[in-house]
This record gives sequence, structure tokens and C-alpha cells, in this order.
Amino acid sequence: MRILLVEDDMLLAQSLTDRLEGQGFHVDEADRGEDALELSDLYEYQVMVLDLGLPDMRGDEVLDNLRAKNERLPVLVLSGEADVEARLSCLRSGADDYLTKPFNMEELVARLHALVRRANGHANNRLQFGDITLDLTARDVRVGNTRVELTSKEYQMLELLCLRKGSVVSKESFLDHLYGGMDEPEMKIIDVFICKLRKKIETAGAQHPFIETVWGRGYRVDVPEQKCSA
Repeated sequence: MRILLVEDDMLLAQSLTDRLEGQGFHVDEADRGEDALELSDLYEYQVMVLDLGLPDMRGDEVLDNLRAKNERLPVLVLSGEADVEARLSCLRSGADDYLTKPFNMEELVARLHALVRRANGHANNRLQFGDITLDLTARDVRVGNTRVELTSKEYQMLELLCLRKGSVVSKESFLDHLYGGMDEPEMKIIDVFICKLRKKIETAGAQHPFIETVWGRGYRVDVPEQKCSA
């Protein structure tokens, strides 16, 4: 999952980035509200983590500006303010969750997973597609009882497809998700990754084609509705 972390305390930001990337997240950092809004326009994020005490604008101003053009991006606010009114103000401005500092890292990760899955219409962290199961927390993929061994980028691609079940994910979106505009390879690398993904899933015993090519547009998870639950 790709996260936009908006935090002006550079030591805390680096610590959070290291911990989150250790949990399999891809993290972009911004230390100003204006920069965060520009990044949210340029890239597609699964969730934003927003500190309220920014040097150029208040956190609720960032939320107001963000919600004027992006209603879907889940936002978790990090704040040292524990009073109820501060929480209510952020929630009214469009925040989806609120966590006070200091906080437990495991709780932060759990809340981020919950926000992302709910934003994509999933009720829990285990996504079931026919005989294929994806556990978002454990980053575990299985066909029946057989574990599918994936590289980090293969897993990130499959996770994105599964979270957006039924929706087409373009090759450009995959490149943005995997590389974040940094040292991006040629577009054809996406076809290579998809080919490897399909082969690994089929080798594990999948009973039906799972990743569908939508010519000229990209790829999507193709599972008959009656076999799909979340």
C-alpha cells in the first residue's frame, strides 16, 4: 500500500517511515500542507497520515482543501491534542480516523489496514476470491491451503488488484504504485510481473483464471460474483 505521510517533525517522520516500510507499506513524506496537497494531486495513494501541527497551514485546512477535490482518500490524523473537540473538528473536516500521540505502532498499522479495506468495500483483512485468499495483515496469499511465494512487487500488484476487485488497474497506476515516480522502468515490466503472478497462482492450483487482461486499459481481478466474498 502506498501512504502519504504528512509530518513536519523529521525525526518522527523518519522513524514512522522506517517502521511502516518494514510492514510492507510504500511511504512518501511531506512536511508542509501545501506539499501534501500537491503530492495527492500527482500520485494515487491508498491512505494519508496527517499531523495537525504543520508550519504552513492547519491540519483542518489541509483536510478542507483535500476534500474539495478528493473525497475518497482515507485520512488518519495524528495529533498530540486528546480533547474531544479537536477530534470532532477533524472528523467534521473530513478525517476518517484520529490517533493521539504517543501511539502504539501496531495500532497505527491496524488502523491503516482497516481504513484502506473499508475505503475499497471490504469488511475484513482476509479477502476471499473463490479458492484464493489474500491476508492483508500477514501479506499472505494462498490457493486453498497452498501458500503462494511472491516477491514484494508481485504482492503489491496483487494486493492492489484485489482491493479494487472488478475495477481495471492501468499499467501507469501499477508503475506509480510500485515505483512512485522514482527510477521507473519501461511499461512492459508490468506485463512481465503479471505473467509471473499468473503462473505462480496457477501452479499453486487455482481452479479458474484470476487476473484478466483488459486490452488497451490494464488488468483486473476476474472472479464470478457468486464465488467472491469479502
